[in-house]
Amino acid sequence: MRLSGKVAVVTGAGSGIGKATALLFAKEGATVVAGDINSANLDAVIAEASALGDTMTGVPGDISKREDA
Repeated sequence: MRLSGKVAVVTGAGSGIGKATALLFAKEGATVVAGDINSANLDAVIAEASALGDTMTGVPGDISKREDA
């Protein structure tokens, strides 16, 4: 677990490169805070991480909006 004790914030974690990054960081032991504009996709990624035994916190929102960021 190379990232144990580290925190990673991943935007766009609901799909594609963001999803792969969030899952890899979680697998490597990081505490992951995952964000995405699509709540359903974000929930699916968090469930996938949980099924693998990893912990991930999701923050839905659009980071292009100041109030979400």
